[in-house]
Amino acid sequence: MSIISVKNIVTKFGNSLVHDGLNLEINEGEIYGLLGPSGCGKTTLLREMVMLQEYSSGSINILGYNLNNLHHSDAQSLRRQWGVLFQSGALFSSLTLAENIALGLDEYTDLNKKMKEEIVSFKINLVGLKQSDAKLYPSQISGGMKKKAALARALALDPKLLFLDEPTSGLDPISARDFDSLILKLRELLGLSIVMVSHDLKSIYDTLDKIAVIDNKKIIYEGSLKNIKDETSEFIQTFFKANL
Repeated sequence: MSIISVKNIVTKFGNSLVHDGLNLEINEGEIYGLLGPSGCGKTTLLREMVMLQEYSSGSINILGYNLNNLHHSDAQSLRRQWGVLFQSGALFSSLTLAENIALGLDEYTDLNKKMKEEIVSFKINLVGLKQSDAKLYPSQISGGMKKKAALARALALDPKLLFLDEPTSGLDPISARDFDSLILKLRELLGLSIVMVSHDLKSIYDTLDKIAVIDNKKIIYEGSLKNIKDETSEFIQTFFKANL
């Protein structure tokens, strides 16, 4: 069943055309990858899906909501049903990890302090952090811990959908593979559907069920990795060369 439908998306920044009629379908339970060369608009499309950026024309339908004509209350309801992990983690430096993770709970729920603390504690365990890490600030932890804390924040409201922008970027190889394993485990445990932007070839092969490749403002391939070898695109041939 389709959980996200992107139809004829056109994105312009002034006179610059970024997307020229993108179409894709993401099914429930999939880990779906957005791939392409730098500057092709992968993260832009991700931001459009989570309503952080407007597109010029076309439509995006997520979880039964058409983003073109959302009322404020529907937009708020939709935001509660997804979590977002930004490339840098985007943790607030002045807040502890526990306070960062609780932000969505503070914004979207009326839960009491004890309930919020219990949820934060559970999410910290879920992503593989220690309870003692909760009191630390982002400046006191490693890059891998920042990613996990940001992931815990993205999971705080028990979302159906998870959006990940370059989740293994900046991590050493061991931490990156650890993060890939965590994503697969969370999909299994929580029944998540996941949309991921990635350049990490190992992560792409280890985690993704389906991909869309954006190049020259269009989607030049959508499907499984097992069929990618048949494509003649210069980007695809170069990017996947070691595995074709």
